[in-house]
Amino acid sequence: MINLNKHFLQIKKGGVIVVIKKLRSLFYLFLISPIYILAIPVVIILRLIRPWYLIRWHGLVASRIGHLAVDAELYFCRRDAKINQPSQKYIDIFFLGRKYVCNKQLVKMLRRSLTILPAFLLIPLFNTNRFLNLFIKGGSQHEIDINSKEGRDIHNILHKFKPHISFNEKEELKGKKILNEFGIPENAKFVCLIVRDSAYLDRYKNQTLRDFSYHNYRDGDIDKYLLAAEELTKRGYYVFRMGVKVHKPLKSSNIKIIDYANSKMRSDFMDIYLGANCRFCISTSCGFDSIPYIFRKPIAYVEQTLYNIRTEIKHDVILLHHHFNKENKKKLTMSEIFSINDGLLSTTKDYEKGNILLEENSPEEIKNLVIEMDERLENTWKENDKDLFLQKKFWTVFQNNIENIDKTKYSDPKDNWKLFEINQVKKIKKIANFSASFLRDNEDWIQ
Repeated sequence: MINLNKHFLQIKKGGVIVVIKKLRSLFYLFLISPIYILAIPVVIILRLIRPWYLIRWHGLVASRIGHLAVDAELYFCRRDAKINQPSQKYIDIFFLGRKYVCNKQLVKMLRRSLTILPAFLLIPLFNTNRFLNLFIKGGSQHEIDINSKEGRDIHNILHKFKPHISFNEKEELKGKKILNEFGIPENAKFVCLIVRDSAYLDRYKNQTLRDFSYHNYRDGDIDKYLLAAEELTKRGYYVFRMGVKVHKPLKSSNIKIIDYANSKMRSDFMDIYLGANCRFCISTSCGFDSIPYIFRKPIAYVEQTLYNIRTEIKHDVILLHHHFNKENKKKLTMSEIFSINDGLLSTTKDYEKGNILLEENSPEEIKNLVIEMDERLENTWKENDKDLFLQKKFWTVFQNNIENIDKTKYSDPKDNWKLFEINQVKKIKKIANFSASFLRDNEDWIQ
């Protein structure tokens, strides 16, 4: 009865679209039920031949570009580094989640390097194997070592390998032709700018019946990035404002600043091509920056929370939003941020419960961030002993706060994700650079 009420409420909320979706799901279950029956003997046979030849499988989260790109690339790197790989002969098979595909070009490129079979064949095997594992252990050996919650290079191996996907000759010519149509001269430097807002996920509300407002704390105002974009054009760059769906246009009369997100020439192909070929990316930490990340392009991050900062890439530069106490408007120090729920602030409600007011960085702070990134890449960046001291102090305070977390209070299974996050952040190398100008202007914050 509870389930019927749930479905009734979903239909009432979503209307005809939800009815069609549920009928489609019911029809899908009817069609694949014979495959589930066949999957039982197939899984048993695959388990029996495992000592001689291991067949493994896993799904890829195709609906989120960040998960799809990073999960696949880190899998490639672990495979090449021989981390958690089977000792016997094996083959790995993947399937894409049944939800929408975020970027068809990325999937096309992954298919050149991965064996990807239809989900309707692999999902029954995957689920049947897990079900049988309740009675006969050993089924986990058939699952590929992929954790879509990881999303970070905890083994510190990304820099050891070149990107594992690439454009073919025809695609390279296509990409250069479209750049020319945008008015970009050959060999000109360009930057990708991605500022998250809620528009992308809002368009899936009716399809998924999910409220994505828990992400709203991550939203940014594109207008605050215009000063940085103008500065980059003075330094010889073109700037592409990225995005599939955005709330606001990037208004500028500067022909070197391109509001690509609102351009008729925006496409899945160019999303990947631009991210793979930019000089660097400016990001508020969202899905698109996974593309420059997997193609080893530097990223200037404007982050909302300390736990999210990407620490493991040497050429990256990081900036953090200002955190204030809502009641007394006092700016919180690093340690004070960590003292609130151990810094594990991953939803809008977490900030509300923690009585924290997030304030976006000023246009001047963002401009200083991109200047530092450009000059570091051009080997013209100059830092003094004070800068080096502040960098070291920042990472020391950061690591000490992580190390001093009392993990015994997370014994409840529902808190496993918190332990995972803490352990993950502890392991990763701390070799990125925090914004030097921010640290100079906020010395009292580093405590």
